[in-house]
Amino acid sequence: MSESLPKANLASSTGGLPSAVGWAQLMMQDRLRPGDAVVDATAGNGHDTLFLARLVGEAGRVWAFDVQAAAVQESRRRLDEAGVHNATVIHAGHETMSTHVPVAFHGRLSGIMFNLGYLPGSDKSVITRTETTITALISAVEILAPGGLLTLAVYPGHSGGADELRAITEWASALSPSGCEVQVIRPINRSASPPECWIVWKRD
Repeated sequence: MSESLPKANLASSTGGLPSAVGWAQLMMQDRLRPGDAVVDATAGNGHDTLFLARLVGEAGRVWAFDVQAAAVQESRRRLDEAGVHNATVIHAGHETMSTHVPVAFHGRLSGIMFNLGYLPGSDKSVITRTETTITALISAVEILAPGGLLTLAVYPGHSGGADELRAITEWASALSPSGCEVQVIRPINRSASPPECWIVWKRD
């Protein structure tokens, strides 16, 4: 595994400000340290999984989840080609993370990343579902370490995305401010429904 730390993908496709994923990576890059334990709740093609694995280094641990076999296979291939061996890719939904992450790491996870929507280059009808996303978020906050960070890239523009965003907004608004701080980064001068980056910091 390379000793150099990865850098977040800050530039958008147009060279402007970071995308929702770019902001999420930037936050993780700022907070995570070698040896940390983290979760990629939506492995997809493995980009965030690899990013996290490199951030936490060989002494760290990564658990990644995806319901699609193709995503699991692609994520494992990407990790193998990069020579990264500190990540476990699990063929299961993110709502099962508290079951698959060993109990010894509950309350010790430094970061959890969600990248919602559908798998790029695949069937767009296969999307993250509101019910399982909210279940996963509830579990994520529970097993996150004090001082840990949870990020979500949310896509309200696709079918089902607006409903998912509304549910996330209700869930986040109900979080006790004494327990968590929540911030949202979104473009405000675009007519479409642009992706948003949600950041949840679990207080000490």
